[in-house]
Amino acid sequence: MKQALKDGMIHLAHRSGLMPTCRRIFAGRAAILMFHEIQQDYRSELTTGTSVALFEHSLNWLRQEGWEIVSFETCLERLATDHGPRRYAVITFDDGYRDNLATALPILERNNAPFMMYVPTGAPTRTLRSWWLGLRELFRIGDAVTIDAMGMRFHCPEFREKVSGLSKVIEWIHQDYNRVETLGSTFKKAGISLSALNEAYFLNERELQKLAQHPLASIGGHTVSHAALSALDVLSARAEMADNRCYLEQLLQLPVRHFAYPYGDSKACGPREAHLAKEIGFSTAVTTRSGQVSDSKSDRFALPRVGVGGPFDTRIRFEVRMSGIQAAAARMLQMRSFTSSALER
Repeated sequence: MKQALKDGMIHLAHRSGLMPTCRRIFAGRAAILMFHEIQQDYRSELTTGTSVALFEHSLNWLRQEGWEIVSFETCLERLATDHGPRRYAVITFDDGYRDNLATALPILERNNAPFMMYVPTGAPTRTLRSWWLGLRELFRIGDAVTIDAMGMRFHCPEFREKVSGLSKVIEWIHQDYNRVETLGSTFKKAGISLSALNEAYFLNERELQKLAQHPLASIGGHTVSHAALSALDVLSARAEMADNRCYLEQLLQLPVRHFAYPYGDSKACGPREAHLAKEIGFSTAVTTRSGQVSDSKSDRFALPRVGVGGPFDTRIRFEVRMSGIQAAAARMLQMRSFTSSALER
């Protein structure tokens, strides 16, 4: 019901013809778009990434609507020096997936679109505990999936049931990132090797080195193990960030100035992590919190992004998010809640 209501509001906003006006009023001066996998066979991957069609549409739409796609460095410079009406878009990819090179790069080249890729050490070294890939494989191959630690069994012979079951388990993990530790025995029982999945889905060191030399590409940090930093003590969190930066700079022989917090929500990162990112020497750090960048005074170590992809995303949803309507509505609700609480006190 909640999803149906949200869909109705999105389609109403789109059909109203007021989208250009809304963008002028509500959209920020810059938007950092967040992608993960760009999937040729979106359905077979249980709609977990972004389809090629939606990826291409997002780039074409940005161009048509006057958003200039620029590098992260250029975006920061323009926000600080250009006070005109122009809007800027930054394309980012998390985790270092191989399809970013094989599938996304030719599309980016056709659009002359710079991009940032945030890479955890464990992806190219094949040591990453990529639980999300393990869960996807579990639901892909099984018509019945039991998650012991969750105390649930999913009957999922059909595609919709697989997508729904996988979404529920991922949501359960995001409620408490320590639950990742409980999935090992489930993967072992199913014969799923995370190392093999890492090999299949992530760029290796040689491929990453080659990509880093591309004129459109920039590489950023994403920790060693893709850990939720807020769940670690301060020394461990710092090591996750600093060691990853050191690894990437030695591998690529290039400076690594930008960082993305794994998971990136309020449970995974906060002021402590922002302080660490600045202390270590990063220039920016991005979250997964939804929103756009209003000006050069935005907190560079807690930057929001506009996520694109997943089982429910569509062209219309993307366009509505880029209009800023949803962010404005969320701010209004937050202000209303704050005012109500103040009056009650």
